[in-house]
Amino acid sequence: MKKILLIIPVITFLFCSCSEEKKEEKVSQPVYQDVPYLQDYAIKFTGNEEGTEYKKVFTDRNEIIQVLTTEGIFRPINGHFQFPGKLERDITYIPMVDKKVRDIIVYQNQFVYLNEEAVFSNAWAGKLFLRHQLENASIMEGGNDFSFLVAYEKAYTVFKDSEAVFSGELEEKILDIQFNPESENYFILTTSGIYSVSQKGGKENKVYTGGNLTSFDLITENKIAVGTKNGYLLIKTSGEVVQPVNEKLPWTEITAVKEIEGNLWFGSTKGAFMLKKDGKFNYYYGERWLPGEVVKHISSGPENSVLILTDKGLGQICFKAMTLEDKAMAFEKQVRQRHIRYGINSNVTDLKNHDLSTAQNRVAESDNLWTSMYLGSQLFRYLATDSEEARQNCYEAFEAMERLHQINNIPGLFGRTIERSGYNEFKKSYRSYVEKYWYEGYNNEISWNHSDDPEWDWKASASSDQTVGQMFALILIAEYIEEEDWRNRAITLLDDLMGYIVENNYMLVDVNGKPSLWGRWNPEYVNRFPTMVGDRKVYSSNLIAFLQAAYKFTKKEIYKEKAFELMEEHGYLENLSRSFKQVGTAPATSDNWSKMLSEEWNHSDDEMYFLAYWGLHPYAFNDSLKVIYQEAIKDHWEFERPEKNSLWNFCYAMTGAENFDLEESIWHLKEFPLDMIEYKTVNSHRKDIELIEPGFRGQITREVLPPDERPELKHNRNLFKLDAGDRHAELSAGDTYLLPYWMGRFLGVISPPVNMPAIEN
Repeated sequence: MKKILLIIPVITFLFCSCSEEKKEEKVSQPVYQDVPYLQDYAIKFTGNEEGTEYKKVFTDRNEIIQVLTTEGIFRPINGHFQFPGKLERDITYIPMVDKKVRDIIVYQNQFVYLNEEAVFSNAWAGKLFLRHQLENASIMEGGNDFSFLVAYEKAYTVFKDSEAVFSGELEEKILDIQFNPESENYFILTTSGIYSVSQKGGKENKVYTGGNLTSFDLITENKIAVGTKNGYLLIKTSGEVVQPVNEKLPWTEITAVKEIEGNLWFGSTKGAFMLKKDGKFNYYYGERWLPGEVVKHISSGPENSVLILTDKGLGQICFKAMTLEDKAMAFEKQVRQRHIRYGINSNVTDLKNHDLSTAQNRVAESDNLWTSMYLGSQLFRYLATDSEEARQNCYEAFEAMERLHQINNIPGLFGRTIERSGYNEFKKSYRSYVEKYWYEGYNNEISWNHSDDPEWDWKASASSDQTVGQMFALILIAEYIEEEDWRNRAITLLDDLMGYIVENNYMLVDVNGKPSLWGRWNPEYVNRFPTMVGDRKVYSSNLIAFLQAAYKFTKKEIYKEKAFELMEEHGYLENLSRSFKQVGTAPATSDNWSKMLSEEWNHSDDEMYFLAYWGLHPYAFNDSLKVIYQEAIKDHWEFERPEKNSLWNFCYAMTGAENFDLEESIWHLKEFPLDMIEYKTVNSHRKDIELIEPGFRGQITREVLPPDERPELKHNRNLFKLDAGDRHAELSAGDTYLLPYWMGRFLGVISPPVNMPAIEN
């Protein structure tokens, strides 16, 4: 989120608890007061006339937007958020089509035009028609009292009432003109300098000499912001340099500079950016924000927006006052209208030219995992707000997950996803990368299977991360839903699943009788890995969490006995409590599978850990174990803090921790883009980010980029990734945004909305 207004952060400390059980451990946690902030989003307008060059864009007092092009005046037509409009020829005034406008400005909040004959306007009853008789005139600027400076190439003339007041000629071509009404001076930009020309008398003075100058703007405190081909600088109107050239920018080839509402905006050959109060930049680049890369002009737009004209059209960056709940409710609509398939939370794919009307809601390998996370979001929403809609959404997601268990007639086994028969290629999907796997009996196939119902097929070979999702959702239903029928259905599934896993030596045996490739938690598998291989830790942590939850809700002693057996006889407690500082790549002497699994950090493991912590910490068999779990979770959280991920932070807050980076969590939620189409995203060219030596976990920059500037939004991806291609898809907010937001509301670390206006900078 890019802020034009400074929002007062309101964080208070108060006693809060989410259940009677948590009161003893949750003494005092910070709470964010959900006041309105400015959420940004883009409305884009693409050009549709070949060969048209876009030059300038302005808005008049009527909030009409006009774009100057080489083919005349154009206007943006019919654009909406996520549904781009077009730039069409403006035929409002028929005579304007023949006027061959060369320049446009806004003077006293009205459009004023320049052609080969005159400076003129359709405002003021059309009375402004200042004849200049400069056949090659190409650029102008308005002064006081309807005086205008008109220029072509190196020469300029100031006119008043169609009379030339004075003229001059510079050494280089004039690029731009600005007028200071207080000093009554025109400032003229060339590639090597800035000149001051007095409106009274025409006194000319070169106030600054430089090189490769491209653009400028008169800004507050009698300063001039000057863009160059290699950064920007600030000078006083007298010419004194107050800030030397700054090259630490998203991109240094500046094409436009404009101060809007006290914020300095820059256009470049690679997008636009705004200077923040902390000296960093908010970057608008790529198709999420702009229709083209090369920025031609920037100006203030209607309703607190910023207009960014590019080589391929117009991007209108809009700012809307919202609370985090307002944003969540916008995402609630996104999910319900586009991302629910048979109750499953899924992404939409196969977008053609990012047109959402072409999207298809297709199956995905982890449909069940994304659905479990969406279910969690709706349950937390229901618990925090008593929303009947949220309760219905939660139950619908549960029924979809329940069907994944029941469709194969094997109690305890669940599928990845379902689809109506005949719509997916019915073949085995072989994974060649595991050909050298250590165990010959593994199931190396992801396959579609017929169900007893001829209308439906289901996909097998569920994995460990999907099992975590199942347990996360079932635990929440069993813990927090009061309706006995729904609660008992969840406990039955949980018991069936864990009973099946225990019966099969802690493996998820697939429909073909072989263990699923990733569904194994048994000691023979887990402890075969060297201690630095992360799978040894994550599977131990997950399985103990599963068994504790199963015992909690069924009271079957076998689950408790097996958990202690694994912890005391097979080292699972030692495994799960081992510090993340010891996790890394396997030695060269290790087997191929260990080396493959530890080549780099698997960010899906983070999702597996944190979601399963909801069964590990709350359901510890005794206080001693709870202390050990608390330290293990804290150790993991410390390891992940650079991501500033609100989901990780709030899962840690669930343990009662007082310091869980609330400020960074709110930053994450505010900076999350409203537009979740997975556009091509590029950041590797940026000069304002500090690269570091890549570590095991894949962090390549000192600080993580805001979510609306980076390519990855899913929690199980590397959030430090800088570039990605167009994925022709829109992500669902159900698992990405709604889960952490509503979790924060449920935990009480985010307040309900507070009626407080945004305050200007």
